Amino acid sequence: MVGELSNTPANQKQQSSLSYTVEQLVAVNPYNPDILPDIENYVNEQVSSQTYSLNANLCLLRLYQVEQERMSTQIVARILIKALMAMPAPDFSLCLFLIPERVQMEEQFKTLIVLSHYLETARFSQFWDEAAKNRHLLEVIPGFEQAIQEYAIHVLSLTYQKVPRAILAEVINIEGPSLDKFIDHHVANSGWTVEKNQNKGSHLIVLPPTEFNHPQFKKNTEDGIPLERIARMFPILE
Repeated sequence: MVGELSNTPANQKQQSSLSYTVEQLVAVNPYNPDILPDIENYVNEQVSSQTYSLNANLCLLRLYQVEQERMSTQIVARILIKALMAMPAPDFSLCLFLIPERVQMEEQFKTLIVLSHYLETARFSQFWDEAAKNRHLLEVIPGFEQAIQEYAIHVLSLTYQKVPRAILAEVINIEGPSLDKFIDHHVANSGWTVEKNQNKGSHLIVLPPTEFNHPQFKKNTEDGIPLERIARMFPILE
């Protein structure tokens, strides 16, 4: 096996540079089955250190296609959960494409596919309900809830300028004092403000303006050519 690691003092330096070593192995010889155990270890390292490498994970899934008898469904599930955490990037679909259909039919993978669909369609209430039924599958991945909450906020910011507190609570699955703390954090760090709705006695969360929720902020395409430059070109084209 290439680059096998242990906990001996002689290998402590090598362990500390595990991510670099695996990325290098993937870049140099991604189809070498000897590196399969190293990449599996790297997936577990990504989980424990809350890091992420799509390239390494895709490489492992490709190796599993050739070495199907060596496939670890536990590792595959972890790859897919990490891919969910990367949304709105299309990583989940990229990974799923490399997983055999017979494996996708296993219950844990059917669940992850359903969760992905809920996220892609912004059905966050259904997502959190389904996630609650499958805590055993998701809780082993540190940072999962926080990553999905960040994605939910991203989706809200694409459409809304102001969000009722109750809607925010439903979308990110937080209530009570924990929600207050969450809002206070984003007020201090993300440019949120809180506005009281005088008529309904509720609070509105005012999200920072972007080119998506404030069309007037939409910038001109960077590749656009100013009109005066076009005018100067016409004599050349004649």
